[in-house]
Amino acid sequence: MKMENKNKQSAYQHVLKYTSIFGGIQGLNILVSIVRTKLVALILGPEGMGLMSLFSSTIKFVSDSTNLGIGTSAVRDLSEAFERDDAKINETVMTVRTWSFLTALAGTLLCIVLSPLLNRFTFSWGDHIFHFILLSPVVGMMAVTSGELSILKGARRLKSLAKISIYGVFLSVIISVPILYLMGQRGIIPSLILLAFVQMLLVIIFSFRLYPIRLSFSKSSISKGMSMVRLGVAFVIAGVMGSGADFIIRSYLNYTDSLDAVGLYNAGYMMTMVYAGMVFSAMETDFFPRLSAVNKDVAASNLTINRQIEVSLLILSPMVVALIVALPIIIPLLYSGKFMPVLDMVQIASLALYLRAVNLPVQYLSLAKGDSLSYMLIEAIYDIPIVLLIILFYGDFGMKGIGFALLACSIIDFVATLIYTYKKYHYSLSRQVVSYMMMQLPIGIAVYIVTQTLHGWTYWAMGVLLFVASAGISLQILQQKTALWNSLKRKLKGGHDE
Repeated sequence: MKMENKNKQSAYQHVLKYTSIFGGIQGLNILVSIVRTKLVALILGPEGMGLMSLFSSTIKFVSDSTNLGIGTSAVRDLSEAFERDDAKINETVMTVRTWSFLTALAGTLLCIVLSPLLNRFTFSWGDHIFHFILLSPVVGMMAVTSGELSILKGARRLKSLAKISIYGVFLSVIISVPILYLMGQRGIIPSLILLAFVQMLLVIIFSFRLYPIRLSFSKSSISKGMSMVRLGVAFVIAGVMGSGADFIIRSYLNYTDSLDAVGLYNAGYMMTMVYAGMVFSAMETDFFPRLSAVNKDVAASNLTINRQIEVSLLILSPMVVALIVALPIIIPLLYSGKFMPVLDMVQIASLALYLRAVNLPVQYLSLAKGDSLSYMLIEAIYDIPIVLLIILFYGDFGMKGIGFALLACSIIDFVATLIYTYKKYHYSLSRQVVSYMMMQLPIGIAVYIVTQTLHGWTYWAMGVLLFVASAGISLQILQQKTALWNSLKRKLKGGHDE
């Protein structure tokens, strides 16, 4: 019994450790990105920032459309291989690298061929065809980087991934800011190329050290990657559906209201999703490879998912309370007082994060099993209702209506995903997950009610009280699950966890 409890503690400690590490790294990325954006904005001004954004977003679209989703789908095959023998590992790594090289080559050539079209659809002024030709290697480098990152994820080299993320975010500042300062707008193309090259170099230094490069273009080797490609294409299609839904929403807001409404929606959506991303950033890096490795075992899959949900929910819940309470300060701090109309939207939409903490790990199950059709269906369950609900609610309730639409859509997505995965994969929420939701969700609802009914010192007093209650519950449970305090004491004394 003692050994069983120790194994459980070890499993929870692992989830907590890497959720915290990659969440912290995501927070650092956001902070450094804010500093970098402000410096670049000061150097280039609004026009230069717009130009850089257009080039970046167009190249990213070409990359996402041509890389066949290898960076995500390969993690599943690699995770399964790492549970077997070295021969299978080497074979799968070679297959992933071969397909990454092919998509890199195809993406680069396609960007060159389509450069006149990219110029026409991206810009309404000037001739930027040559710029897109110069940027075409970036598409190839992004494909190689994505493939090599999938190898590190599949091998669960989490420390290497953490180092890459930290080095990458600081190098982006060190490289781009001096180039743009010296060259102005003429430095945009060189900085984008150099950033992509340095990021690729950083990743392959770690990856090639682990597995020296080997490629095979034989028919049998290429055919072995077809299941990976099929799942990757489903991932690309799902991404296109999400981008399409976002495009329709923004176009609707611009058509029925104004460009200001689009800006407010973008700010509100980013605040909610980026904030949550600090906790969810460990999903693809650590959780997805672990789930992929046990995807054929129903009991092990359920246990892996439920443990991830428990830790994510316990970490996220106090953060959601703090976010909802502090938004009147956060919005002017991050943006300006002109963005305050988005306050109601973000406060109500933040409640959807409780459901997202539960839903997101479950949605990875179809990816882990290589079930591309189910993955696309689950994505469509969110993408279609969100467009309809925002159109329905915005006309009557404005920005607050968008918040209600996001929450309503999250509820629909939550219920539909749980029903589908139960029927398809025999997944069900554990009693612990349900009990933690019953503890934390009412606190979130209570804090939202506080924001709508109280003002002045009573608002802040009740907000702080509810945050302390949520944090206290989470810390107490995490202590029981992971012996958190003992671990912290050992680290403070210079000891090491097992």
